[in-house]
Amino acid sequence: MSGPTVRVLVVDDHPIVRDGVALVLGSTSWITVSGYAGSGREAVVEVERLKPDVVLLDLRLPDMLAPEVIRELRSRVPGVKVVIFTAYPEHAALEDALEAGAHAVVVKDAERSDLVDIIRRVDAGERVVRTSPDRLMEVLLAGRLKKSGLTRREYEILRRVAMGETNPEIAGALGLTRNTVKTYLQRTLEKLGARNRIEALARASERGIL
Repeated sequence: MSGPTVRVLVVDDHPIVRDGVALVLGSTSWITVSGYAGSGREAVVEVERLKPDVVLLDLRLPDMLAPEVIRELRSRVPGVKVVIFTAYPEHAALEDALEAGAHAVVVKDAERSDLVDIIRRVDAGERVVRTSPDRLMEVLLAGRLKKSGLTRREYEILRRVAMGETNPEIAGALGLTRNTVKTYLQRTLEKLGARNRIEALARASERGIL
């Protein structure tokens, strides 16, 4: 890659991780590690002071979770780009971090070339999620269901409604009575603030559940 150097701030509370990342990124000619931070508050201070292009941010810090840090960073330095660097891609905070404005997610066991490529793409304005697609979708769905107050069973029934199945068909497929299916659906409508099935499906779609 030619052009200006990309300045990266590494935020992680484990010195070994920070040192390892510094070695990896330092061997790339167009990346400069401009600084380090071991906590969310320290990250906010360093971002304001150093004005890096990209922040490589651990999902879990001793004082703050990544979503809080991201919101604070973006309020102080709106143009900064954030890459979540985590060993826990199934963590519930991941969806919140993406919603808060994270530009990418990469797991800590990623190849060096992957990490460098993601920094390059994020600096160019892309959003990238580099983890198992199935696992990521499961994490995102779990977070959205929690926010809506829906259980897995209620989601499964609603999903089957969206596929056009009738109550008797849903009951047969899930081994439930028709009355139980009806009760689940009524509960789902209430949680979504919907008056009927069509409205429930629309609201679930708006929330990214379906």
